[in-house]
Amino acid sequence: MSKFEFPPSITSRPVWGQLEARAGKHHLMIAEAEGAEAILDIATPELMAKSHIIYIPKNTDYEARLKDLNPQILHVGPSYAASLQRIRRVLQGAHMGLQVYLTGTEGMMGQAMNEAVNAGIPHTAIQTEHRGSTARRMQCVHCKGITEDVELDPFVCSHCGLNLFVRDHYSRRIAAYQGVCVDAEDPGNIPEQKRIYE
Repeated sequence: MSKFEFPPSITSRPVWGQLEARAGKHHLMIAEAEGAEAILDIATPELMAKSHIIYIPKNTDYEARLKDLNPQILHVGPSYAASLQRIRRVLQGAHMGLQVYLTGTEGMMGQAMNEAVNAGIPHTAIQTEHRGSTARRMQCVHCKGITEDVELDPFVCSHCGLNLFVRDHYSRRIAAYQGVCVDAEDPGNIPEQKRIYE
């Protein structure tokens, strides 16, 4: 199942919604992995005729099903980073009335939301829906390095090697959760790893 019910948390943690088809002249849909399911759920011929879909498979295979929707444009990119220039180009060329749909992992949605907001798209024109992996994009508060796809708590920073506690504090500016050294006061005293949502 690609939907996950996030437990209640602190107010800085984002709350993801559910996509719905909206009226608009143009539609940009960015789907990562199982996020494609959310697009399949809302697709209509009228909506697809005005939709530019950017799909990042990440070891899933929804390409044929998305193609069968007959979107105006379907672009399949190998990663978010590889798709970023296309996303920026579409946003820079956007006209009034563009609706943006983001669906997939928290890390991808947060980064894509920053791009949309920086391009001047109003928050009211951006929708999100989490689908798929609950792995987090984490920033080490000590070295500022970003580690992608963190599933365990604590985890080892991929940049400085510190053992970090996975916090729910989220930075919208960098679209990442914050990790803090877990054994700063008692070096070597590291709790046993567990999955983040255990």
